[in-house]
Amino acid sequence: MSCLTRNVRNFARGASYLRSLTTKPAFVTSLKLNRQHLAPANNLSVVTATQPRFYSPEFIKEKPTEEEIKQRVLKVCSSYDKVTADKLSLDSHFINDLGLDSLDHVEVIMAIEDEFGFEIPDVDAEKLLKPSDIVRYVADKEDVYE
Repeated sequence: MSCLTRNVRNFARGASYLRSLTTKPAFVTSLKLNRQHLAPANNLSVVTATQPRFYSPEFIKEKPTEEEIKQRVLKVCSSYDKVTADKLSLDSHFINDLGLDSLDHVEVIMAIEDEFGFEIPDVDAEKLLKPSDIVRYVADKEDVYE
């Protein structure tokens, strides 16, 4: 493809893009348009659009407090169907007090991983036998105790 053909196609794409701006929603019209002049021999120019970046506040993570972590851990544990709410506390042992087996313990740990958005290695998961252990582990992972 010759340079002239490529430049004409780019020009046509830019022109059709500019025409489509009038039918787009208002946020699309906030695009910054930059003009790039091509080789002066053919007197053609291409318009390219650069969209500004907006950073959503949901991606900016604030550190949770220890109380928030406790509430979230207890909520996840109480939502598990084999855990009775009257026996559940921060010092309840999953196997001895709540009557869960090893598979149930793994499922609770997986629910905790989903809640807080990080993976707990199996070596560490075996040691998390109480909700208070999970709270301490998550708080260490989230650097709450700085």
